[in-house]
Amino acid sequence: MKTEIIRDPDPASIERAGRIIRAGGLVAFPTETVYGLGGDAMNPEASRKIYAAKGRPSDNPLIIHISKISDLTAVSADIPETAWALAERFWPGPLTMILKKNSSVPPETTGGLETAAVRFPDNRIAASFIEASGGFVAAPSANLSGRPSPTDIRYVIEDLDGRVDMIIDGGRSRIGLESTILDLTEEEPVILRPGFVTSEMLSEVLEKVSLDPGLSSEDPDFRPKAPGMKYRHYAPKGDLTVVYGSPENVVKYINEQSSLMRERGLRTGVIASGPDTGKYRADSVKNAGDRHRPSDISSALYRILREFDDEETDEIYSEAFDGPGLYCAVMNRLLKAAGHKTVNADMLVKEAP
Repeated sequence: MKTEIIRDPDPASIERAGRIIRAGGLVAFPTETVYGLGGDAMNPEASRKIYAAKGRPSDNPLIIHISKISDLTAVSADIPETAWALAERFWPGPLTMILKKNSSVPPETTGGLETAAVRFPDNRIAASFIEASGGFVAAPSANLSGRPSPTDIRYVIEDLDGRVDMIIDGGRSRIGLESTILDLTEEEPVILRPGFVTSEMLSEVLEKVSLDPGLSSEDPDFRPKAPGMKYRHYAPKGDLTVVYGSPENVVKYINEQSSLMRERGLRTGVIASGPDTGKYRADSVKNAGDRHRPSDISSALYRILREFDDEETDEIYSEAFDGPGLYCAVMNRLLKAAGHKTVNADMLVKEAP
């Protein structure tokens, strides 16, 4: 398949992209979170094509992207008042709501579940494209399954050129992490994936909201509520370790490990923040931004992981970025990318002879 690359989208190219979707094809497009891989949400064959292009397990539901709040009624037959309140507050924006689906949504789009995940993205190109496509675009992130999600067209092309009909360039993604996923099908709303819309923000609208226990579980036998949570995500090709501890011990531990790895002929990399960047001695040190500005880190994380792949980095170490709000989403992605491989530098450095 020859993939058409649209570098400067105009109304004519957006309309052409819409025709591709309506004909059952696939188009990668920009959003404010990450790039999405779109197909007609109401066409079972298009959903099957998405799974095939990504190499994505077919029990991992796709998110249906809409361009009008009122289109919620076309995908769900049971919309609680809380959904309308959340839509009024956070849409368009990086919030995905899980609702009971109606019969118009095929099971191929929902991973066989009786629920539908729906979002209204906050991106001008995405909104125009969704409208031109008929209003309902199923789209996971536009990457090969398991790899870091793309926030730049360069990595969309790297993963999907020859696998999709068209790729639309919309510049670098503003937020850089996938949307928050909130399940509204239970008595109490549950966050299945943290994102830019935090639990603190949701609490301004909801009386109660909780985090799914699967977000912090490292038990391989734990059965998560959302099927996609059981798969490894966001992973670079190199081996990633997240390092906790005091800044001094984190730097000391990572430098010691980097030295050992270089002696073995391995290329090392570090994800650091702000002024600490200059303290590390590795082959490649990436500055994720100001530690006190989690939005800096969220927008940089996937780009950094992809750059380490470009540099063929074997061993990667990252500072931990614990904290409330958006830090929760950053650490969720970082720990997933590391396969939950972590160390406590305070314990290791203090025990060293």
